[in-house]
Amino acid sequence: MSTDQRGTFIALEGIDGSGKSTQIRMLSDWLQERQISVYVTMEPTDGPIGTMIRQILTGRMQADPRVIAALFTADRLDHLLNEVNGIVHKIRAGTSVIMDRYYFSSYAYQSVDIPMEQLILANAQSSEILRPDVNIFIDIEPELAMERIAQNRFHRELFEEKSRLASVREKYMEAFERLKDTEKVVMIDGNQDQKKVAQDIQAAVQEYFRFGREETAGRYRE
Repeated sequence: MSTDQRGTFIALEGIDGSGKSTQIRMLSDWLQERQISVYVTMEPTDGPIGTMIRQILTGRMQADPRVIAALFTADRLDHLLNEVNGIVHKIRAGTSVIMDRYYFSSYAYQSVDIPMEQLILANAQSSEILRPDVNIFIDIEPELAMERIAQNRFHRELFEEKSRLASVREKYMEAFERLKDTEKVVMIDGNQDQKKVAQDIQAAVQEYFRFGREETAGRYRE
């Protein structure tokens, strides 16, 4: 398959309350208006493993942090390789994928409890199979993130405390620094209004599509 048939893979990252869900919807709409076939998905997934993870994050199940990390790794591999709706298949078929969280989320959230190097090694298969064309990080102050969470959530998940979010943000920065030679990361100021954030994201991703400055393709390893 020629590279121009492959879709683009965009991963959006950020601490809870950063506005990812809204921005993903706006980005998807913007791309579809430009005749780009888009598939929006998230991690953890709504599959069996992802469902178990969500039960843990919402407090309905208990698990050791090492178990949670392993579940995320397994859920991610299935997300990539599943024969029904796997991301690799979709991108190879020409559909662009916007992902709400990918392996940088594991590095940031789970390294609060587990050494980051272990997490990077555990996710090596995923990064070798499919690396994002670009990771978009919506950077927001933890105080503002907590305000948004309080306004929009009926319950809080495991990681949704101000001090925890501040630690997670620091871990994101550490992960970006560690992997700066292998990963494309664009930082977006999430403290702005939604429209300006959306415009900044559009400017960051447009080069990966035909209507942008140039076209690139998702990077794979068989």
